[in-house]
Amino acid sequence: MSVAALAVLTQTGWKRWSAYRSAALAGAVTNTVFGLIKAAITMGAVGAAGGTLAGYGAIEGATYAWLAQALIAPVNVFWSNDLVDRIRSGDIAVDLSRPVDPQLAYLCADLGRAAFSLVPRGAPPLLVGALVTGLALPGQLLPYVLGMVSVVLAVVVSFACRWLVSLAAFWLIEMRGAATLYLMTSNILCGLVVPVHWFPGWMAAVAAATPFPSMLQAPIDVIMGRVTGVDALGVVGVQIAWAAGVLLAGRLVWTLGTRKLVVQGG
Repeated sequence: MSVAALAVLTQTGWKRWSAYRSAALAGAVTNTVFGLIKAAITMGAVGAAGGTLAGYGAIEGATYAWLAQALIAPVNVFWSNDLVDRIRSGDIAVDLSRPVDPQLAYLCADLGRAAFSLVPRGAPPLLVGALVTGLALPGQLLPYVLGMVSVVLAVVVSFACRWLVSLAAFWLIEMRGAATLYLMTSNILCGLVVPVHWFPGWMAAVAAATPFPSMLQAPIDVIMGRVTGVDALGVVGVQIAWAAGVLLAGRLVWTLGTRKLVVQGG
């Protein structure tokens, strides 16, 4: 696939999601309201712990909550993938007949979706957070530059995980159970509920053995400057490894699934 083709596919993802501006506004309001709730809870937890909790002060805890809300839509930590419906309906046969790699095509479209979501869904929670609680963010440029790289990798990891789970539709008649299990596990272990650094030791070890912290905890750590220099590069390196590994696993399962696929009429 040429670079031009990949650019067009990414643009289609942007255009598809930018058409639903009212939905983007509603999502921004929802994320902001939940940000207020989560910031208050997080600050309360830090206060109950004596003023600091795993290196987070009250403002740092609130900043984490606001950044998590800002990244929910771009990273897409919830379940949203039409691949399952296309497999079940047989429309996946159309994807197989196209002269493009399906996994790469879907990834580019998802990157376009994430690029659009970044401002209308991500900026409002941060603006409200800055006005209501204040934000503990670094004053240097490098954490933000590296943070954007980390956010892109988080989008790729999230897509790779959702793609891999969606491929179970080749073998499962009903996907709601698998989707719910994935949603619950990923939302907890990625750091959406509370920072992964607040987990007990055994739970933090379980999270570290999964790609989920690379979806949310990693980019927030980089943007907030909790990890800098070599440590920040190490976090990004872990994200790269998970992105490559899960994408490869998805490609292997895709190959197995398409060998099994039977579409009525062809």
